[in-house]
Order: sequence, then structure tokens, then C-alpha cells
Amino acid sequence: MSAIVIRNGRIIDPSNDRDEIGDLVIADGRIAEQSAIRNQKSAIEEIDANGLVVAPGLIDMHVHLREPGFGQKETIASGARAAAAGGFTSVVCMPNTSPVADNPSTIT
Repeated sequence: MSAIVIRNGRIIDPSNDRDEIGDLVIADGRIAEQSAIRNQKSAIEEIDANGLVVAPGLIDMHVHLREPGFGQKETIASGARAAAAGGFTSVVCMPNTSPVADNPSTIT
């Protein structure tokens, strides 16, 4: 089992009414109780999140990716990288492209 412990972060989870400084355990890619790693035999990766926020991924419902048609301003790839760097796990592209990116073949 792989495990990561994010220590001393400000954990914000609105769906569970949680806003506190604490540790967050991730075991096999899922958030887990601390007891899940009590008898861990392999190394546990630790991340110091002191002064940082630990939260579910953010969603941006108003993104201007500009591609197709205006790739010189931004591409789907560059916009997605910027979103991920800012903690966004989902983005919704505005239809101000040329042609409008409203189907899989246009995106491809």
C-alpha cells in the first residue's frame, strides 16, 4: 500500500463542514483514517503543508481557452496546465471560439 500524509495544513472541506489545521492521510490514492497506515510496512511520504490550504479540487465554470480559432492567445493544453497549477480539477470552456468548441470532433 502506498501512503502519503499531508501534515499541518489547513484542511477545508465544505461538504463535511470541516475547517481545521491537521493531517490528511492518503492511502492507495484515497483519503483515509490515520489508522489505515498504523501498520504500514513501506515508506510513508510526508508533505509539510504548514501555512497552506488542503482542499478538494476547485471548479472554474467560466474559462476562455480560445482554441480553436485563437490559439495564439491560449490553447486547450496551456489553459489546462494553468488551471491545474492553480488547484483547479475541472474547467468549463466558454463557447467564444471559432468554430464553437461544442462537440468532440471540434475539440480534436
